[in-house]
Amino acid sequence: MDSRQVSLTTPAPTNTKGVVLDSATITEEAFISAIDSELTKVEHFTLRKVTELRNILKDIETKLKEISLNDEEEVDSLKKIADSVAYKFLTLEKYVNINFMGFHKILKKHDKYCPGAPCKIFYVNRMHSQAWVRGDYSDVVVRLSSIYSVLRNDHVVEEMADPSQSFLRSTNKYWIKTEDVSKVKYAVLRHLPVFLQKTSTGESDSQLTNSVYLDNDQLELYHCRLDKTPGALALRLRWYGATDPSLVFVERKTHRDKWIGEVSMKERFMIKEKEVQQILTNTYPIEAKKEKMIKDGSTQEEADDWECLVREITQAISSKQLVPTMRTQYMRTAFQIPFDATVRVSLDTNLCMISERGYDLKNMTVWHRDHNQTIAHNEITRFPHAVLEIKLELKDANAAPPKWVTDLQNSGLLYEVHKFSKFIHGCAVMMPEDVRAVPYWVDDASLRPSILASGGGRILVRSDMTDAEKKKLKHPGSGPGANQVYDHLLPFGDIENSKINTALGRTAQCKPATQGVVDSRKKRDSSGQNGYGVNFYSDADLEEFDEEEDEDTCVGWLFPFCSPYNNLSVVAPTSVQKIEPKIFFANERTFLHWLHAGITLYTISSGILVFSGKEGSSWAHWYAMALLPIALGFCIYALHVFLWRADRIKTRVPGRWDDPRGPFILGGALAIILTLNFIAKLVQIWKYESNEL
Repeated sequence: MDSRQVSLTTPAPTNTKGVVLDSATITEEAFISAIDSELTKVEHFTLRKVTELRNILKDIETKLKEISLNDEEEVDSLKKIADSVAYKFLTLEKYVNINFMGFHKILKKHDKYCPGAPCKIFYVNRMHSQAWVRGDYSDVVVRLSSIYSVLRNDHVVEEMADPSQSFLRSTNKYWIKTEDVSKVKYAVLRHLPVFLQKTSTGESDSQLTNSVYLDNDQLELYHCRLDKTPGALALRLRWYGATDPSLVFVERKTHRDKWIGEVSMKERFMIKEKEVQQILTNTYPIEAKKEKMIKDGSTQEEADDWECLVREITQAISSKQLVPTMRTQYMRTAFQIPFDATVRVSLDTNLCMISERGYDLKNMTVWHRDHNQTIAHNEITRFPHAVLEIKLELKDANAAPPKWVTDLQNSGLLYEVHKFSKFIHGCAVMMPEDVRAVPYWVDDASLRPSILASGGGRILVRSDMTDAEKKKLKHPGSGPGANQVYDHLLPFGDIENSKINTALGRTAQCKPATQGVVDSRKKRDSSGQNGYGVNFYSDADLEEFDEEEDEDTCVGWLFPFCSPYNNLSVVAPTSVQKIEPKIFFANERTFLHWLHAGITLYTISSGILVFSGKEGSSWAHWYAMALLPIALGFCIYALHVFLWRADRIKTRVPGRWDDPRGPFILGGALAIILTLNFIAKLVQIWKYESNEL
């Protein structure tokens, strides 16, 4: 029967429930129309809500001009309204992300079941051009920052109020998921004002930053920075803004080992763009520039320091044959009270690394790529996370950072990456054939797709290893060498133990999540406050963390290296648990001291045993036999504690790294044997004296 023939008088076919089948059919035109309609709804809703929030902020700014900051009720009321605006803005962002993901999945399903009419690429590009996705609403953040700054009554600190005072400086770097960037911005701006950047469209909370790093064909500077060699240099040319550079900062970073009391340094001076060639070719007129500085009012000391810095940089570029090698580009948001360096926070988003090799430098007249030219896929890598940097300047080594900094570190939004470097990451990914070693974080599961997309798969561990090859490695998901040792530092795990969907942030310290268990977060504060994790700056939180774990065993109580606590997947922040090379040597010395004590006891007991062979010395025989197992216990205990403590040092497990009970038990056992021997000798002397009498 020809199915293409129809009758206009025959009723439409129905299913068993009597529903007309054709009425449920959706045509391609209906689907496209529905997608267009829903996209329009989401865009209009987003823009309407943002407009409402802007109007509320405008009202708050008007009221701030009318009220007195000494009126606590009014200040608290406005602060609650500002908090409400921030909460609604974060909720709106979540709404946008959910809809964006939903459209992606719907379009993906459509192309899967209707391969003849694919439309995902078209609509994804269209969404990226719409205001609800592409729109920059940073003005809301800027206005919120200004409102909180007024409510806090921030004051500009006097510049260099006490230059002779010494401070303890520390820097920590974290990765942040893209969906958590606004949350982190809000958490910081409630305590620090945003450093406003002037753009072509007005004031913004972020500014485009470009840095061209210099290195030679052997990547000498890269390998020295990777190995943390004392005195390792990093030289870069930095400029700000989206336009071609007019002013360029020549910067030098010098690594120093902090554990020996030295501090890493960052120095820079400013030049015009046309003078970059002179710096790179060592033809910069230093003497003429120095004379001009003195004429303009600089002191002789300042001019001498400037001259020394410029000469050292130009000589290093010339002697090491340094050329533009790699460029980093990102939008930087800075938070800081002017001239107050107690807490400084910078947030880098839209981070990408671009290779600066493969084009004619024209005798250094061209020192960065033309932004109008197309970049190949293997000449750029886009970093999937934002990078947060927290710089603290404390007056005392025992001083704790502000509570809000600790709360942010323990929020579960930050993923600490020790010694992360954009320069090192970019060189490793962009130049896989030239590097002899790579940083440990390239094995992180969240970075693998971006590295593969940039053609840097050579530096990654193979994903098609056989079971036999995996058994030879302690961590099959990490690369060879040092990367096997630092596998535990990967925030999102490796390809063999991926935690992309379960990781809560390294400083959140949630044991179930770090072991791959979803939705098992435990609140840190039982009083009902929000937040997760352990506050490593507070002993109370450490105690609470211990109480939440399973009860310890008897053997574990006696000897900590047998405790189930050793299985904790916890790594403390480097700002709390600092590891210095001397700690490893101290562990070895302690091991040798205990081993020496055990061997000494064994030698004594063996000597006693040798001379206890004659008649009447049965007690000496038993005394020697009692000392032998104690001597053996000293040696076994020393070995176990050495291995246990070495593992805790490597993983920076928070808490005590000593054993308060083992030495007491072994020493007590030895004291008991010595006491019994003393009593036995007294009895023997008393019997001898009695017989003599």
